Amino acid sequence: MSVHKEVKVVTTQVFQNMKNNGEKIAMLTSYDYSIARLVDQAGIDAILVGDSAANVMLGHHTTLPITVDEMIFFAQSVVKAAKRAMVVVDMPFGSYQGDAHLALKNAVRIMKETGCQAVKIEGGKEIEESYKAILSAGIPIMAHLGLTPQSINKFGGYALRATEDAEAQLLIENAKLVEQLGCFSVVLEKIPASLAKKVTEMLSIPTIGIGAGNVCDGQILVFQDMIGINDEFKPKFLRRYADLSTIIKSAVGNYVTDVKAGDYPNEEESY
Repeated sequence: MSVHKEVKVVTTQVFQNMKNNGEKIAMLTSYDYSIARLVDQAGIDAILVGDSAANVMLGHHTTLPITVDEMIFFAQSVVKAAKRAMVVVDMPFGSYQGDAHLALKNAVRIMKETGCQAVKIEGGKEIEESYKAILSAGIPIMAHLGLTPQSINKFGGYALRATEDAEAQLLIENAKLVEQLGCFSVVLEKIPASLAKKVTEMLSIPTIGIGAGNVCDGQILVFQDMIGINDEFKPKFLRRYADLSTIIKSAVGNYVTDVKAGDYPNEEESY
């Protein structure tokens, strides 16, 4: 029996059941009501209100500038639209690192003000106390390891992570840690597929991959990338399922032409 087809609302337990049942988990990002509604109706299992909103919605070059207030604003719209999908909200840079009390305060605020089902944070042992504080309040956490965009200035770029033995071993240790602490799943971003396979088989909680091969328990992409709105971002792992950039620009161009020519609105389109 398919877990995906049977459930009316996706929860953290459904995530676990899907892994246990060998069913892949499908995730996408959304940041507004209209898109989240369509994504939810199309059967997505979970929606991430990602801090990637900093890039695709606010025009920043990195995810670092986005604030807790802005994340809550985007998430509130998505939660209103999602009837079946679980909604996970990214905790932005500076909202949980280095201060467990601040981490708990911000996580509680995100949960209370958005109505989401979980938060996502990046990192391992270095933020262990923040993990513990948030989890102690009964707030589900999706961890994030590998390429962690909030640490982009430390990495110096978006290159493949954990290709060396030391970093790969650290990632394995952090994956074990977040599971032991009580996280319900973990995102593995831009790491070798062989390492993702090892981690996925090692953990009892689901792994969600992005640029980590097809061996993870699920996959996630940024909606604007997957649908071809953001046509400048072309990493190896990205499969485009539509070319909306071309379609939108053509439609707008035709509209401009018709308005300039006095052809829109015509007699049938007028009252």
